[in-house]
Amino acid sequence: MSEPAVRSEPIPTHERSIALVGLMGVGKSTVGRRLARRLGLPFADGDAEIETAAGMTVSDIFSQLGEGEFRAGEARVMKRLLDGPRMVLATGGGAILNTDTQAALKARAVTVWMRADLRTIAQRVQRRDTRPLLRGRDPLEALKGLADARYPVYATADLTVDVSDGAHTQAVEAIMTALEAYWARTSA
Repeated sequence: MSEPAVRSEPIPTHERSIALVGLMGVGKSTVGRRLARRLGLPFADGDAEIETAAGMTVSDIFSQLGEGEFRAGEARVMKRLLDGPRMVLATGGGAILNTDTQAALKARAVTVWMRADLRTIAQRVQRRDTRPLLRGRDPLEALKGLADARYPVYATADLTVDVSDGAHTQAVEAIMTALEAYWARTSA
């Protein structure tokens, strides 16, 4: 049996995966599931996929193997998902920092930066103690540090959608509106 031909021409934007990027707690997973249903596409949560691949929780990977090993595994999982069929993908907050992942996102996905007010995100992430990068730290201060480092990279996304206010359904609608306008612009 021969291997499938590798596509050498660029993937048209309306046939690419939709990759949601942004800080932890912004709603990528919850909004991503709803967006996938709306688009009739499969959904993948990057962190859940990493946990499945590693057979460990994200917290356990961080505590037992360290952030470096987590990031290496994250890059492998992102490559596998982006090389697969079209989907809605909720990336981990730091996934886009890897240069190989950035290149794969650029080639195979339409990236949507879900941007929200840091105070709003801090309130959301305080509800659960499952975020290794926040453990033992003031959430707002930790998020400010992450924003300083990551916002310049998030800003390279194809689309930016503000999701601070309102319900998840409003975020889905805002993303759909942005995607439809983007597809109309890029397919002309």
